[in-house]
Amino acid sequence: MEAITDYFSHISSAHRSAFLLGGLTFFMLLEYGLPYYRTKYNKAKHLGINLFFTGTTIIINFLMAFLLLRASDWSIAHEFGILQWLPAMPLLVYIILGLLLLDLIGAYSIHWIQHNVKWMWRFHLIHHTDPNVDTTTANRHHPVESMFRFSFTIIAAVLAGAPMYLIMLYQTLSAALSQFNHGNFQTPKWLENAIGWLIVTPRMHRVHHHYVLPYTDSNYGNIFSLWDRVFGTFSKLDNEKIVFGIDTHPHAKEQSDIGAMLKIPFQEYRHPVGAKFDEVA
Repeated sequence: MEAITDYFSHISSAHRSAFLLGGLTFFMLLEYGLPYYRTKYNKAKHLGINLFFTGTTIIINFLMAFLLLRASDWSIAHEFGILQWLPAMPLLVYIILGLLLLDLIGAYSIHWIQHNVKWMWRFHLIHHTDPNVDTTTANRHHPVESMFRFSFTIIAAVLAGAPMYLIMLYQTLSAALSQFNHGNFQTPKWLENAIGWLIVTPRMHRVHHHYVLPYTDSNYGNIFSLWDRVFGTFSKLDNEKIVFGIDTHPHAKEQSDIGAMLKIPFQEYRHPVGAKFDEVA
């Protein structure tokens, strides 16, 4: 375990990029060889759109990275945060607990908030406009959403009292698991059933991308499926019945035109079937 902590304490930008691109390439190859669904659409254009938003996410994360470093250093220096307040424990237990806390605060919590705070939902719904969910959908985020997602990673680092090696490990796993659970590839049911109690699987996360409520507001998890089960946001739906996208933005331009998508948060709010929010903005 010490080798892992040492590696992630000094991980270079090149290695982090290699993990991101390597995971994306691996899952895209799986999608090519073992696709879960086959639909006719412009795959090159779809890839280009999602890579654009992936690029903006990377840029924002890079520009805000110094804040994350300072937050972690401050927590360690002032012995602040849950991990800092707990008694000494085996390193493996420390890492697992830290990953659980970072995933809860930095991923599950902000995802739930985005679905339940109207102005945040306006930005997050760009992620849900994808009618052909695959591994590249993982980072299909409006730039403003990327900023408050990263802000919650900073908050998670402080509240958890996490050292930087643990944050780097968490971010690497978070990116890989997000690519995995958005993936358009076949997974055996026995495997999904076996690992689904621990991590978020494609079959579980596809339900979140069904185009109508209440399924859109469920299965918020990113790494661990535990949080949806604990907080009552877990749901099931036969994947054969799933229709990707969002009912408020069914038109092609709103799903595949970058300029139009960037403007969606600033348009007049559209109420989904099942009225997500009150009429008051």
